[in-house]
Amino acid sequence: MIIKVNKIFFSQEKQLKFYIDNFEALGLLFGDGKRNKIKLFDLDSSTINIKSFKIPNLINKVAYKYFRKSKARRSYEYANRLLENGIGTPHPIAYVENFKLLGLEKSFYISQHLPADLTFRELVENPDYPDHENILRQFTKFSFDLHQKGIEFLDHSPGNTLIKKGSQDQYEFFLVDLNRMNFHDDMDFDSRMKNFHRLTPKIEMIAVMSEEYARLYNKKYDAVFAKMWFYTNDFQLKFHRKIARKKKLLFWR
Repeated sequence: MIIKVNKIFFSQEKQLKFYIDNFEALGLLFGDGKRNKIKLFDLDSSTINIKSFKIPNLINKVAYKYFRKSKARRSYEYANRLLENGIGTPHPIAYVENFKLLGLEKSFYISQHLPADLTFRELVENPDYPDHENILRQFTKFSFDLHQKGIEFLDHSPGNTLIKKGSQDQYEFFLVDLNRMNFHDDMDFDSRMKNFHRLTPKIEMIAVMSEEYARLYNKKYDAVFAKMWFYTNDFQLKFHRKIARKKKLLFWR
């Protein structure tokens, strides 16, 4: 077992190993656990979040041992990189990798647990959510800041941004599910617009985000909206085609 612990938490390494060794028996399940399993544990006076990634297939077992960093390791390293760039994310504590002869078996990413007031999903599902437009505009500013720093969050989707309300109608944003990111010296216009494509199918939300992004980027609204809506619409069409194909293939279920 390989364990990499943030130096701030060196003194808790023994406790962290105990939680990993007893992950299935201990902890409070957070979420549905259908794909990757997340559990909450107490560490001193705080709550931590341990994410257990599903065992990869044979090809990826070998790839994660010899050619690519595991999802757990990438999550840990990307979290540190985000914090270095002033981007919010739950504080990284450690990652753990268990290897066998064929390659990677279980892996875990450990971070501080961050209770949130909402995620972006609430804005999609509830257009009457209090302060909806203000939150949406501040989220767009947060995304713009990511792009300005060359950070392309490939899983920029409704459940992967935690939102906390601060004072005077200000909000803080924190990225989670971090294992898929690209880092650029500069992000071009198309890459910036495509990065919004998974967030919402609602044209009225795209309009607000386009208006705010155009203001920040000093670009005409029509150009921003056209690109953002194009990539959103393209994603939605492909997504629904995929669902339809699955229904046909699995009609017997």
